[in-house]
Parts: sequence; structure tokens; C-alpha cells
Amino acid sequence: MRKILAVSLISITTLVSCKDEKKAIVTEVKQDVPEQMVIDVKPEFKNKAHELVYEMVQKVGDYSTLMSKKDVVYTYTYQTPDGKTDVTTEKYMFNGELSYGMYTKHERSLADMEGMLEQGYDGSEYWLKHKGEAVNDPKALKRVAFNRPTNFYWFTMMPKLLDPGLNYEYIKEQTVADKVYDVVKVTFDATDGKPKDIYQLYINKDTKLVDQFLFTVMDFGKSDPLLMQLEYENIDGLLLPTKRKYKASNWDAEVTDKPWILVNWTNIKFNNGLNKADFTK
Repeated sequence: MRKILAVSLISITTLVSCKDEKKAIVTEVKQDVPEQMVIDVKPEFKNKAHELVYEMVQKVGDYSTLMSKKDVVYTYTYQTPDGKTDVTTEKYMFNGELSYGMYTKHERSLADMEGMLEQGYDGSEYWLKHKGEAVNDPKALKRVAFNRPTNFYWFTMMPKLLDPGLNYEYIKEQTVADKVYDVVKVTFDATDGKPKDIYQLYINKDTKLVDQFLFTVMDFGKSDPLLMQLEYENIDGLLLPTKRKYKASNWDAEVTDKPWILVNWTNIKFNNGLNKADFTK
């Protein structure tokens, strides 16, 4: 009997955002089942904005597709307008959202520590090593506790925009540089009384991709938006925004003459056979 791909739903515990809050997400896992057992599973949309985000995620690759890759290793390069640069080898395991970064260059992150830095999250603890020795300075570890989940979230952001605990609002249709966008606001449920970040997505009506988005950084008290612009690359069937740049803006996403901060992901490789030991101190 001919078989086709069906979709079943399972729950997997992940960190919902770069706020280090553990919640259960619903992701899709593909299985071979007899044709007569196929059930067309589609989420119940909260509103038009939710449906637009869902369509975008189907275009770039959903979280089950990401989970099937097991892990990723890539080079992360971050350059500020003054030329200061961080270069790290990033490693993530998607199950448990484990994260590791080895800084071969860190002119802006913990720049007072010369030489190689390693930082990680092993599923329960954030840790830092300088030249192979553990660092227990609370201020430095606070930076690690921001960097690790934030870097992971940026890499997985598009599929994770379907996580539970998110709210969607359709703002408007807007034309930017001759391209027409559906503008969607995404917010997070507050569970600890602290302000949460806001994302305002510009979803290209033709390509269904997020060409740019506005975001806040409430961990550092920044409620005025930053504008992130993206360029995508197809890596093993996933569309990843490997070229990124951002700077201060306003809620109309107006581009000023201020210089950009540049972020690039290169040498991306999935399924590297990583295990939990690769993320422990």
C-alpha cells in the first residue's frame, strides 16, 4: 500500500525565548503511516497575524525540521561600527537548547580578558572559562547568561515564533522600498512580572519571508526598537538568515544614516554528532 507523509504532534520542552523560561512547545514530527490514516493537522489560528507567521514558518522550515538536524556548528561574526569584532565557534544541541561558544576574538564581549574564552549552557548551568580556567565572576556570568540563550534564539527564531505563550497582532500593510509587507506584532506572555521583548515582523507578501523586523532588548532596558534586516541562505533545506545587520530605528522602521552593526553566520554544519558532554564545564 502506498504510504505518504503525515504529521503528528508531540510536546518537546524548550526555552521559549532568550529569557530562559522553560515551557512546552508543540512541534511537528513526520512519520510514515498508511494513507487511510492520514489526518490533516493544522493549528487553530488565533487570528490573521498568527496565520501569517505560520505560513512564514512553513516557508523557512519548522521546528521539527530543525530538531531532525540534531545539532549545529557554525562561525558567528559580530562587528560594531567602530570596527570591534567578536568571532566565535557556536555549537547547539536543539533538544534541550544546549549552547556553547568558543571566542577566538572578543573585542566587545568581555574584552578585558585576553586570550581564548569559552562559555556554555549545559541545560542547567551557565559557565565561563578563560584560557581553560573556570571564571566565577557574577558580572561576567551575567553576560554569559544573556549571550548563550540570545545567540541560540536568534538562530532558531523563525520556527520558534510558533511557540506557545506568544501573542500575535496584525498592525498594517506597509510598502518599504517598493516591496509590500504584512506587519505583524509578536509579544510574549509575562510570567515573572518583568517587561518582555516586542518583535514587529515585516513579512514579504510575495516571498512570505521576514525581510526585516523591529525588536526591543528589555534585559538591558531598551524599549526603543532596533531594526534588523536579513538575507537568507538555503542550508540543508532550511532557509536561514545568515547575513544580518541592525541599528536603532523607530516603530515605522525608518532607516537613518546611522551605521549598521553587522552579524554573519558562516560554515554552518548540521548533524555533527554532538552530545551533552560537549556542553559541560
